[in-house]
Amino acid sequence: MREHDKKIVTVGVTGASGAVLAQKMLALLDSDSRVERIHLVVTETGLRLFAEELAIAAGSPNQLVPRLLGRPSQKIEQIANKDVGASIASGSYSVDAMAVIPCSVGTLAKIAAGTCDDLVARSADVMLKEGRKLVLCVRDTPFSRIHLENMLRAQEAGAVIMPAVLSFYHAPKTIDDLVTQYVCRALAQMDLPQEAMFRWSGSVATREAKA
Repeated sequence: MREHDKKIVTVGVTGASGAVLAQKMLALLDSDSRVERIHLVVTETGLRLFAEELAIAAGSPNQLVPRLLGRPSQKIEQIANKDVGASIASGSYSVDAMAVIPCSVGTLAKIAAGTCDDLVARSADVMLKEGRKLVLCVRDTPFSRIHLENMLRAQEAGAVIMPAVLSFYHAPKTIDDLVTQYVCRALAQMDLPQEAMFRWSGSVATREAKA
């Protein structure tokens, strides 16, 4: 049974560039008292991504999360991408929200076509068929017509398409500022708004004019 109304979340990580986005989301979810459990599914290319972009090798299955967070986690359960019989592969298991971050265009294509040949794609398919929140943080550029049509198909099926486009209106000073704002926006789409997110309240000139 769930502890009160705390959320269960799935995070899928693929091989598209942007390992730091996944790392930041996991850190924020792990420290969020509203979240009870996080199911983490990393594709083979996702594991390679962590190694190449963050210099974090998975090692044994129980070593990846502590290396990503810099500490152990009681909430995060890593599940093998080949385990299509895992709990999150069934609609009878309740997951409140799922993010694929970063989401490769290959994984996008699988989700748009309903091809469930691995756990990331199957879990996403379950979210769509059950009418649950699915956020796809697509990371590629430029987009071909195939990519755009796949995004449209996934969006029409119920997914939130949120390309990894960074914002600058909050006057970021560091890469972490950019990453945090984007991930906070993605979490807000999953009904988990964060205090760390900058919220626009109008330009300085507009506020001064109203004063």
